[in-house]
Amino acid sequence: MIYSRSAEYAIRAFVHLASVPEGKYAMVKQIAERADIPSHFLAKILQQLARKGFLRSSKGPTGGFSLRIPAKDLTLVMIVDSVDGLTDYERCPAGLAECNDQAPCGMHDSWNGLRGRIMEYLERTSIEDLALSLEQKQRNLEKGRKPKKTAKKTA
Repeated sequence: MIYSRSAEYAIRAFVHLASVPEGKYAMVKQIAERADIPSHFLAKILQQLARKGFLRSSKGPTGGFSLRIPAKDLTLVMIVDSVDGLTDYERCPAGLAECNDQAPCGMHDSWNGLRGRIMEYLERTSIEDLALSLEQKQRNLEKGRKPKKTAKKTA
């Protein structure tokens, strides 16, 4: 995977939160069940992201979390950076202290191209993009599961 399990869980939770109506909140347990994430782990991640300003949180029986930033404005790089940081994408893949165009490691050129494509994907993909894609895939699955209509026999 190109990011940690924590970042993956955050992204999956944010995709779920993109469907929560404005002014409403989703409870951690509900998000965890729907996104198949351990709820205790998810709670810690969402609290961290609420402190960083990505989420609103509300306590009480109707409380939970909601997006503070519109899903169309939340990119994957924002979430990955907040959860993991971006240093893994910036450092030398061979572990050298100095690796640049003037003093490249053996993987420098191929890693630069790959890193560029990964960063481009993370920067241009929003939570809204993922939520809409998931929604479309779920609709397509539902269409595929519907029983086929059979022609009525006439006597």
